[in-house]
Amino acid sequence: MTQYQLIDSGHGQKLERFGAYTLIRPCAQAVWRPTLTKEWGGASAEFDRESRWQFREKIPDMWTLSHGGVQFRLSLTEFGHLGVFPEHADLWETMRPLVIPQSRILNLFAYSGGVTFAAAQQGAQVCHLDASKGMVDWARQNAALNRLTDAPIRWIVDDAMKFLQREKKRGSLYDGIILDPPTFGRGSQGEVFKIEQDILPLLSLCRDVLNTAPRFVIFSCHTPGFTPMVLSHLLEQTLPQGHIETGEMALHSPHALSIPSGSFARWTRD
Repeated sequence: MTQYQLIDSGHGQKLERFGAYTLIRPCAQAVWRPTLTKEWGGASAEFDRESRWQFREKIPDMWTLSHGGVQFRLSLTEFGHLGVFPEHADLWETMRPLVIPQSRILNLFAYSGGVTFAAAQQGAQVCHLDASKGMVDWARQNAALNRLTDAPIRWIVDDAMKFLQREKKRGSLYDGIILDPPTFGRGSQGEVFKIEQDILPLLSLCRDVLNTAPRFVIFSCHTPGFTPMVLSHLLEQTLPQGHIETGEMALHSPHALSIPSGSFARWTRD
């Protein structure tokens, strides 16, 4: 059962329900008119980039949410994030059948751990990597919520490129890799990541740490201009021959328009 719902969108905003609370947040893609009217007036809080959070009712410092079979601890951050990207749930649901027990899965730019826990629930050994110690600590709290404290999850705070280079030297190989790189980011020691210049070397390193019979690589991206075709070309140039499926990630509403929310490409063996 999911406790997330996109209620409506329009005029550069989206109206979402996260469990007991309804929030309005910016959404640059939503250039259309809202479908609904009265529902917007019942929001618990609204975020804008100038005044941050404006509250219409009291919201706790943290609360929990079930989405895509995974439990999350949510909290309102100063950037408007809550600790989950709901559009990713479709990707980890399609990943579940590809994971076999005891397989080694690498989750890069892992954020709060949705994919990590979906893989661990299937019996995988997961390496969860993020450059932010705060986000890794947050993900570990989510592991406890999901009763996965004792699961074989390796928690790593590091720069993705440096980690992959070390794994390559060690001969540490994986059956599947999931990555959701940012447009721009900094590693744990201040290393700069720019997707336009670093994505090809990153994907090449991912190829180098795949085992001889890998199961999948799932690559998602929110960078404007990185369309499904772009992601497909990148995987074609860096991974072994296989089957590539691409598409748009999206948030769907039962009563209003869907919101495009980035692109994905999924590589599997033929």
